[in-house]
Amino acid sequence: MANIGIHPYLDGGLKKGSASFAGGTLVCECTTNPVKVKIKYDIAHNHACGCTKCWKPKGAAFSIVAVAPSENVEVVENGDKLAVVDANALIQRYACKDCGVHMHGPVEREHPFKGLSFLHPERFEEYGWAAPGFAAFVSSIIESGSDPAQMDSVRARLRELDLEPYDCLSPGLMDYIATWTAKKSGVLSA
Repeated sequence: MANIGIHPYLDGGLKKGSASFAGGTLVCECTTNPVKVKIKYDIAHNHACGCTKCWKPKGAAFSIVAVAPSENVEVVENGDKLAVVDANALIQRYACKDCGVHMHGPVEREHPFKGLSFLHPERFEEYGWAAPGFAAFVSSIIESGSDPAQMDSVRARLRELDLEPYDCLSPGLMDYIATWTAKKSGVLSA
């Protein structure tokens, strides 16, 4: 299954994170005046994502995406190069206008993920960030042009990489969203 490409960072095998990782700096692909975004502390809910909204490096079927509290995210260099990709989207993905890399994506409107920023940890200058723990929106890679007949092989490869494939988020995150929604509607008490 190793011939099924998932993401350049993952195709050689899952690299485990370090318990001592304390954050770092994300850097876009520009060779001059790159955008730099400082992340305090480690990331959470890191996963491979097959959706069509996330930034993916060239040749990748999946992105690698995680979250950090928005209060722990700070643009430290060349922020003038950032622009929101889709102002109507829940995740306000700020991408470099020159190279296209999505640098951070805060959730600012009423949603269970409000207060979190989505980011692509493979852009860290430092190593040791939390490894991806699952694969989300796997079927969505078909919308990007992947052959539907290959999906069983894609899922098998993800499992080889210890990334359980889901066509939504992981069960724990889906439970969190449903619980937030039930509390908001009054079905569950806060």
